[in-house]
Amino acid sequence: MKPLSFWVPRPLFSAFLVLLWLLLVDSLAMGQLLLGIGFGITIPFLTHAFWPEQARISRPLPLFKYFIVLLRDILWSNLVVAGRILGPSRKLTPGFFTFPLELDDDFAITILASTISLTPGTVTTHYDAEGRTLLIHALHLEDEVEAIATIKDRYERPLKEIFQ
Repeated sequence: MKPLSFWVPRPLFSAFLVLLWLLLVDSLAMGQLLLGIGFGITIPFLTHAFWPEQARISRPLPLFKYFIVLLRDILWSNLVVAGRILGPSRKLTPGFFTFPLELDDDFAITILASTISLTPGTVTTHYDAEGRTLLIHALHLEDEVEAIATIKDRYERPLKEIFQ
């Protein structure tokens, strides 16, 4: 008899897929629940060979704090970007800058790049694995050194603490 982890290699992802399906169809009917469970088991089972190793979170409490900081930054950045876009265009100084990475865990780097892109006004455009850098575009870039320091303090150091 095969263990449960063989049939459901990513149980949290499976549960997420079931919940997502039920939200998408906006129904709690038994047929929809069974279909969602089918998707929740089948999709991770068929794709588990393509997934990287599961992330190892060494400290979960800082992860909760990280999400709170991220949500606050997303809300604040939305207001700042809206003000800059609705204001005179001369206030915008877009630009690219290179962010040197201290992280070495691929999953943590992915989370950092996603975090940067989720925060309005910035987007990660390229990851250089050899040079260990991210190329970031900012809608309004006044001081590159300050932008790098902010990302390091608010996102990279906490991720390093969480995953390493």
